[in-house]
Formats: sequence, C-alpha cells, structure tokens
Amino acid sequence: MDFTPEIKDKLHQLQEKYTAMGQDMASYLDGLLYADFLTYWDYIHLDTLLSLQNPKTPIPDEEIFIMYHQITELYFKLALHECRQIAEHENLTVEFFTARVKRINAYFSALTTSFEVMVDGMEKEQFLKFRMSLLPASGFQSGQYRMIEICATDFIRLVDKSKREELNNATIEEQFENIYWKFGATELSSGKQTLTLKQFIKKYAAQFLQLAKDRTLTNFSALYHQLQTNGADVSALAEELRKLDLYVNVEWPLSHYKSAVRYLEKDPVDIAATGGTNWQKYLPPRFQKRIFYPFLWTGEQMEEWGKGWVLSVLKTLKNKD
Repeated sequence: MDFTPEIKDKLHQLQEKYTAMGQDMASYLDGLLYADFLTYWDYIHLDTLLSLQNPKTPIPDEEIFIMYHQITELYFKLALHECRQIAEHENLTVEFFTARVKRINAYFSALTTSFEVMVDGMEKEQFLKFRMSLLPASGFQSGQYRMIEICATDFIRLVDKSKREELNNATIEEQFENIYWKFGATELSSGKQTLTLKQFIKKYAAQFLQLAKDRTLTNFSALYHQLQTNGADVSALAEELRKLDLYVNVEWPLSHYKSAVRYLEKDPVDIAATGGTNWQKYLPPRFQKRIFYPFLWTGEQMEEWGKGWVLSVLKTLKNKD
C-alpha cells in the first residue's frame, strides 16, 4: 500500500528523533514489529492488583476493609501527583495552580462520598472481631495523607493549636515534635506514645521533615501569597483552596468520625480505637481547629469550624440506633 503524507511525515519525525539520540530507527521499528499488542489487564497490572488483598482472618468483611483502604491510598497518590506538579512548576500561573487544586478536590470529593462504604458497608460484629488481628496497625499511619497536609499549607498550621503561637518562629524540627497528630496517638491511661505512633515516626519522620523543608516556599499557602503579591487575580484559586481546606480538615476527618462512632462507640464505655488512638478528641474538626488557610476565612467561620458538621452527624447516628 502507498504511504500517506501523514505517515511519511511521522516517519520523518521519528528519523529525526532517533538520529538526534544517535540511535538507529530501523532497530526500534523491529522492536515494534515483534512486540505483542498491549492489553488492558497487562497495562494496569490487573492480576497483580487483584492479588494484593490478603486478609489476616477468615472473616468476610475484612476484605472490604482492605480494599477500601487501598483505594484510599491510590487517591492520595493522585493528590500528591498534583501537589508535585504545582510545587515544581517552573513558571507557575494562577490558572495551572487552580486547575490542579480542582483535581485534588475532585479526588477528595470521591473519597468523602465513598466513605459510606466504611460507615455502612461492614457488619459491626465482623469488624469488631477482625480488627483485633490488625493491632497495632491503624489508618492513622497513612504517610501519604500527612504528605498532602505538608504540601497544602505552612508547616506551623500543622502544629497542635495549643503550641502554634509559642512555636511560630521555631525550627521545622521543633514544630514537628508538636505536630497535631502526635497528640492523637497517646495512651489514654499513661499519656505515653502508642506503638502505632512509634512505628509511624520511625518509618516516616525523616521523609516528613525533608518534605516540610522542601515545601517551605512552595506549599500551597506560600505559592498563593506569592501570586497574590505579584498582582495575579487569585479569586478562583481562593475558592478552590477553601474547598480543599474543608475537604481535608472537616469532611475527611468527619467521615472517619462517623465510622468510629458506628463501630467503636459502646455505651457506656467506648472501645479504644485501633492502635490506641484517641479518636474522640483527635477526629472531630471542632476540637482540632486545623485550618490551612485562615486568611481565606472570617473570624466567625473559624470560630464555628466543624461544629455544625459534628453535631448533625452525632444526631443522625444516634437516631439510627
């Protein structure tokens, strides 16, 4: 058959490409000739993916628990992919920044919506049985989630609210010693760090500290102010950042709180959360007052942060029971 002008043009471009690299185009065409056609299942490694669920017990709903957490971590990886694009962009524009934050918000929207799988998708009796085989592992130990937080805001905003003013000018290392999530993983009886927290710090501390230093001038808050100072119209970006603030600091922890109330609350004594985390004070947004972008909210909005959500959820769940 005759080559069309389009095919000839593509071959010419390929020749130029491989010549510039000192390569022989004919050898690469041989490789293309002998290679098998790509399949969907090979491309996404489907067989491997479906083999990664390995329950610790024979209790059926444990497999749901595993798969949902794996899905969650894949969404976090998507969010971090966008975070890197924003932070490492050589000529960052408001339009690019806004579009990528909008993608992150879409991921968190999917996550918060789908969390009903965890709230209502397992039998309580099954969960309370298989969870005991998972100790001291906990969803608390999601390193990717902590990395998203570090990328999203100035590191001081992640310090426990009781220490923020005192440590405002402290080093990253000093601030890290008082990061909010450490206060959520202490033993209620002794006040000591749980094994869950000790494992987590041992695995990720160096990585978190390095990322915090790398993102000092390239976290979302810092980049927003840079663009604003340069005279850019940041109104659309501000709207997406407010959404991100609510997703990460209200909706997502509240989703977990709903799940904890559903499975772990036992009247009159509460069952300790997996890994010993103090979920009753750690998860509710109104207690933590984690706000990435206080400059985008009014004083009244910050004062009421998370209160309405928590109260409405508790009322709904208690009515169910």
